[in-house]
Amino acid sequence: MTESVVTAHVVVGVDGSDTALAAVDWAADAAARRGRPLRIVHAYIWPAMHLPDGPVSSREVLAGLRAQAGEYLAQAAGRVTARHPDLRVDPILVEGAAAAVLLGESRAAAMVVLGHRGLGGFTGLLVGSVGVQVAAHAACPTVIVRPHLLPPGPGAGNVVVGVDGAGGSERALEFAFTEASLNRVGLTAVHAWRWPLSTEPGEMLPPVHDPELAGAEEQRVLTEVLAGWQERFPDVKVTHHLVAGRAGRALIDASPGAHLVVVGSRGRGGFAGLLLGSVSQAVLHHADGTVAIIR
Repeated sequence: MTESVVTAHVVVGVDGSDTALAAVDWAADAAARRGRPLRIVHAYIWPAMHLPDGPVSSREVLAGLRAQAGEYLAQAAGRVTARHPDLRVDPILVEGAAAAVLLGESRAAAMVVLGHRGLGGFTGLLVGSVGVQVAAHAACPTVIVRPHLLPPGPGAGNVVVGVDGAGGSERALEFAFTEASLNRVGLTAVHAWRWPLSTEPGEMLPPVHDPELAGAEEQRVLTEVLAGWQERFPDVKVTHHLVAGRAGRALIDASPGAHLVVVGSRGRGGFAGLLLGSVSQAVLHHADGTVAIIR
C-alpha cells in the first residue's frame, strides 16, 4: 500500500450550521478510529454575500468574510480537539464554490463527510445541493450525516449495506464491513429481488414461478456474496435481510436507527451515464440517518 493511501485524510466540510457540526463529530470519530488526520474545509466565494447598508470596500468585505470563516473553522477544530485530543486536525480555508472545492479535496481523501443540509438550504430539500454533487462526483466515499427521526427499523444499531448480487457491491461491502468492525457493531446485508426477472437477452419469463424457490435462490446468492467478507471480518456479526421488492425501498425501511447505511453509486442494470443510480438516489434523499455513497 502506498504512503499516500495510508496517510489519506478524512475531509469534512463546514459552514457554521448545526448539521455541519454534527458532520464534524462523525468525521472526527471516523478519523480517530482509522488513525487518519482530519481536514476541516470551509469554502467561500467572496462576492456572494449579504452586504450591510452603506458604502463598504471590497477589502473590508473580504476581511469580514475571512474572519467569519475563521470562526467556523476554529469552532469546528476546538470541538474536535475536545473530543479527540490526540487527533491531528488541519483547518483549511479555500476560496471557491463549496462543491468544487470538496470534489478537489476528494482526490486525496479517504472519505468526504458533510451534513445533510447547510446554511441557506431550502427546508424542502432533504439533502443540500452540495451534498448531492459531492456524492455523485467524489473520487472517494461520501458520507452524508443526518440525525435519526423515525423509530428503529430491522437494521437498528447495525451498519446496513445494500447487496445487489451482481458483483457491483464489492466496494460498498468493504466499506461497510470495515465500518462495522471498527465500531464493533453488526452488519445487516439487505438484498432485494423481484421475480420473475429476465437476466439475459431473449430469455423467456416463466409463466409460473414459485416464490419459495425464488427466495431460496436469492438467499444462496446473498450467502455466496458475503462468504468471503465474513472470513475477512470474523468479528462482525452478519444478519441477512431479504426482501421481495425494490432495493431502494428495502434499504430505506431498514435505515431507522442504523449506525450507517452504505450503498454503491450504481448497481445492477444502471446506465453508464448516470453517476448516481435510482437506488442510491432514493437512499441518499429518503433514508433515516447517516448514509455513505461508495463510487
